[in-house]
Amino acid sequence: MDSSLFLTSTVASAIGLLTLLRKLRFHQEDNREEDSPSPSSPSSSLSPSTVPQPSSSDIWMHDVFPSFRGADVRRTFLSHIQMEFERKGITPFVDNEIRRGESIGPELIKAIRGSKIAIILLSRNYASSKWCLDELVEIMKCREELGQTVMAVFYEVDPSDVKKLAGDFGRVFRKTCAGKTKECIERWRQAFAKVATIAGYHSSNWDTEAAMIKRIATDVSNMLNNFTPSNDFDGLVGMGAHLKKMEPFLCIDSDEVRMIGIWGPPGIGKTTIARVVYNQLSNSFQLSVFMDDLKANYSRLCSDDYSLKLQLQQQFMSQITNQKDMVVSHLGVASNRLKDKKVLVVLDGVDRSLQLDAIAKGTCWFGPGSRIIITTQDQRLFRAHGVNHIYKVDFPTNDEALQIFCTYSFGQKSPKDGFEELARKVTRLSGELPLGLRVMGSYFRGMSKQEWTNSLPRLTTSLNADIGSILKFSYDALDDEDKDLFLHIACFFNSEKIHKVEDYLANKFLEVRQRHNVLVEKSLISINRWGYITVHSLLGKLGREIVCKESIHEPGQRQFLYDEREIREVLTGDSTGSKSVIGIMFRYGRIKEQNRINKLEKLWEGIKSLRSLKWMDLSDYVNLKELPDLSTATNLEKLNLNDCSSLVKLPPAIGYTNNLENLNLRDCSSLIKLPSMSGNSLEKLDIRWMLKSCGFSLFYWESQLPFFVGNATNLEMLVLSNCSNLVKLPLSLGNLQKLQILILQGCSKLEILHTNIKELNLSNCINLVELPLFIGKLQKLKELRLKGCSKLEVLPTNINLESLQLLDLSDCSMLKSFPDISTNIGYLYLIGTAIEQVPPSIRSWPRLDYLQMSYFENLKDFTHALERITCMCLTDTEIQELPPWVKKMSSLNRFVLKGQVPEYFTHRATGGGPLTIKLNEKPLPKSMTFKACILLLSKGDHDACSEDKSTVVFVVYKNCSEILYPALAEHLYTF
Repeated sequence: MDSSLFLTSTVASAIGLLTLLRKLRFHQEDNREEDSPSPSSPSSSLSPSTVPQPSSSDIWMHDVFPSFRGADVRRTFLSHIQMEFERKGITPFVDNEIRRGESIGPELIKAIRGSKIAIILLSRNYASSKWCLDELVEIMKCREELGQTVMAVFYEVDPSDVKKLAGDFGRVFRKTCAGKTKECIERWRQAFAKVATIAGYHSSNWDTEAAMIKRIATDVSNMLNNFTPSNDFDGLVGMGAHLKKMEPFLCIDSDEVRMIGIWGPPGIGKTTIARVVYNQLSNSFQLSVFMDDLKANYSRLCSDDYSLKLQLQQQFMSQITNQKDMVVSHLGVASNRLKDKKVLVVLDGVDRSLQLDAIAKGTCWFGPGSRIIITTQDQRLFRAHGVNHIYKVDFPTNDEALQIFCTYSFGQKSPKDGFEELARKVTRLSGELPLGLRVMGSYFRGMSKQEWTNSLPRLTTSLNADIGSILKFSYDALDDEDKDLFLHIACFFNSEKIHKVEDYLANKFLEVRQRHNVLVEKSLISINRWGYITVHSLLGKLGREIVCKESIHEPGQRQFLYDEREIREVLTGDSTGSKSVIGIMFRYGRIKEQNRINKLEKLWEGIKSLRSLKWMDLSDYVNLKELPDLSTATNLEKLNLNDCSSLVKLPPAIGYTNNLENLNLRDCSSLIKLPSMSGNSLEKLDIRWMLKSCGFSLFYWESQLPFFVGNATNLEMLVLSNCSNLVKLPLSLGNLQKLQILILQGCSKLEILHTNIKELNLSNCINLVELPLFIGKLQKLKELRLKGCSKLEVLPTNINLESLQLLDLSDCSMLKSFPDISTNIGYLYLIGTAIEQVPPSIRSWPRLDYLQMSYFENLKDFTHALERITCMCLTDTEIQELPPWVKKMSSLNRFVLKGQVPEYFTHRATGGGPLTIKLNEKPLPKSMTFKACILLLSKGDHDACSEDKSTVVFVVYKNCSEILYPALAEHLYTF
């Protein structure tokens, strides 16, 4: 069997977070402000350029700067509001120590610019002080240049008198202007005109001064709470990458109204991403609202849908306008109020179309530049509402998952010493789901190493209650049929081909394909690009726990059995349980972990009713000598006996099973005879290694395939790897019109080939000297593997296999001529051949993405090859230095050398363990590159590239990976 060595290199690096916005300015202005932007005011009597600017670390020295006429308010209003500020923890600037002169000095300008909020107390005699007027000019300049928040209090004066400089206020102002320059007077006039437009507090509108002061202090406190940008989400692992991917969906500089969907399974981090985006963007919108978890807040009962919509819209309008007593009498209120407003709306956890109908039915409801962000795990909602900008949240990488877990378990992004392996195990158990990583990390925080070890077995089989409650919300929203289908898949059909599952369940579920789509769109299952169903490990645990609760104490009353102890209990009883049991998942691998000395030689005695049995997987039962009577298993479709090395014979009833589609007899080395079979239903037959057995091949098949193989007209895949005594294939194999994959790797005595297929593997057929001419007729052939055919000298010429995508000629050491059998090849492997010429026509191969070649001295003369080679192997130990023309290989991404690790690789690790590099550069650059290499050494326990064994090395770095196959000892791999 293949042995695999996993080697992971971990490089700790910092990626600069690319922000979604330009620098935000923090304003707190009333929406009624109508003045248009005007040129900046001229400089005050002391030019700000002469004042030292505060550094970014201490720019805000005070919460509030009050500008006032002391004679009017110092002992009354000002003293009272300062007391209220002190009670609320607000720090105002106090000018008691400043010596007043003709103009405001540098210290006062610094205090104004170093205050978050400026409050202008406009009283009767405010304009009598040139000092106050210069302060006012400086404050309004800070408002324009620094985004300073300015509040106005009209204390016993009329705002219109301030704006027009009329009445008593105007007379005082004109008196102050006497003898002043026109430029100075104009600066003051402009400042008053602007401050009068700020919606302020009018003392005449309040019954008591105390009530007004309390309201002002409360408003200031609220402003300060929102003033400093939140750092709640700083350091979130992987968030920078999410924000960068969100940029094209948000298109923040566009004036169009956009609805953006964030889609993914429960617990993937949709809400967190939406919160971070909201946190970064909200200050640049006129109105903004984040509506939490709509699905949870949907529990209130209403008499009809219309009433519920009114309730939702009222809640929405109340939050976005910050008006608690908002009344919505009809569903047109939101669109009428918001159609000319630039708004940011986040609707979190939407699970019904009705919610969108009530809150954000269409883009026409909102003003230019608005953004509506919707998070859901049901993709159908986006389609129903025409939401085309959808960000699918992916699972974190292995490294990111470990960092997330460690953040919650250790308070740092890496495991503590001695906890490395335990942390990785728990990360895997969490299925790399951010919710699971957070909950598990918090659970283990502060535990000792022994407590970690004691907790692992329970976590392997059970689901944390907090995680389960969130995941189950999606399950509970399904109808009964979809719930049942999910349980079938989670408990029994995970990692199976979608079309097979649909065939198996077609009689049980109506419209099974449509129901599969429902589960996909609700993020409960996924289907990968190869057509296999996958269920996240935590959702799989959820499904199994739901089934377990069907009958906690009587496992025979459940639909599915998957616990080894309970399976044995049911199978060894008087009966196989009730009719409720429709599936048994018996994983021998888990038993081996618990009890490595398993000596099970037979399953049961006698005949049991097995008419519903379709799949039987007994792989790795190395001590199993015989199968039970399967005469009643007339619907058996899949029988996996892989590595049942002690099995001597199969029951005769197998030959009468007309529905058997998949028969795996790989490594059944003791099997002497097969029962008579029609083979008509077989689609996949794997008998690799069997014909290597002397007795089996010589005395039973006489070095040929059994006759029924030629009659298996539905056969799609035939695996005959390492049948080293197989000499020829029957001519009847040419009748297998559905045969697409034929694997003959290691059939070293095979001389005759005759078939019509899509994938042909003749690797290690050491007697194969040349391919027959008829191979040119295989126009459907996509993959041709001839690796290790050491006697192969010639390939056919003047043929063009139009469908051929992959050609592997690695280690065909006698082959000297460049393959000219197809111009559509995408992957070409020529390492280990004697080829030392490359035709110019390779430049015009449109699909060639990957070309492996061995180094040879004259390669420099083939400039067209230098442009296409992606991997080069150099095994000549005589070469001391690489020639300069190697730099011309523009597509080269891997270079395999034989030798020692160069000295300039200063960070090193041995034994295949992780390598962590601590970056000390401060600040870290936004992007970095690094070079890494791996040197493999043979330990002597197995030979690399031997006939029977091979070593695969997986090199994982960040989001990329490389597969080194074969892994060559004493060779240097650089990346």
